[in-house]
Amino acid sequence: MNEPVKLTARQQDILTLIETTMADTGAPPTRAEIATAFGFKSANAAEEHLRALARKGVIELVGNTSRGIRLRTGSHPLARQMPLALPELQQLTLPLIGRVAAGAPILAQAHVESRFTVEQRLFSRRPDYLLRVRGLSMRDAGILDGDLLAVHSTREALHHQIVVARLGDEVTVKRLVRLRGHIELHPANPDFQPLVVGPNDAFEIEGVMVGLIRDGSSA
Repeated sequence: MNEPVKLTARQQDILTLIETTMADTGAPPTRAEIATAFGFKSANAAEEHLRALARKGVIELVGNTSRGIRLRTGSHPLARQMPLALPELQQLTLPLIGRVAAGAPILAQAHVESRFTVEQRLFSRRPDYLLRVRGLSMRDAGILDGDLLAVHSTREALHHQIVVARLGDEVTVKRLVRLRGHIELHPANPDFQPLVVGPNDAFEIEGVMVGLIRDGSSA
């Protein structure tokens, strides 16, 4: 049996910040946000701590993205201490949603490509479905084309959370930005422009991101 990973106090604090930020916003913090939270002089200091956590196997770093941090829950020291007596209670079978037809509910049977069985503890909140990501508009948040976005169904979302939203006939994955008097949906890629939600636009939040699975890899 493998020994639990040993973290320094600072490494544990940073890991806790990552977990808390992902639970609150659906996305990991940037290096700059970590540096600010701990009073580091530069984002490079945060990067050094993240690389140490990656070497110890509790996170994975995704290159060339400002929020490219993934939790590797199976390697997390707390995960090894979780009881395994009732494995069926830790498993979720989630529908995988592909392309969504205009005006149709996301969970309509016609949209379900397949079903995945995953461990519930991989996610910050209980997901209701997986949505296959199309395109690279959220690249700098570590969300790539073909990834499976774990989504908790809700009509409510906090400022700066990554959401699945319906704007007109289109369903999109973007970061929700609440400004005075209106809402914008921001990409995480400078090649794309924010979507401004007008007062007469048909707009609805379908859910919030609670995790990510890279298709073809273990989560």
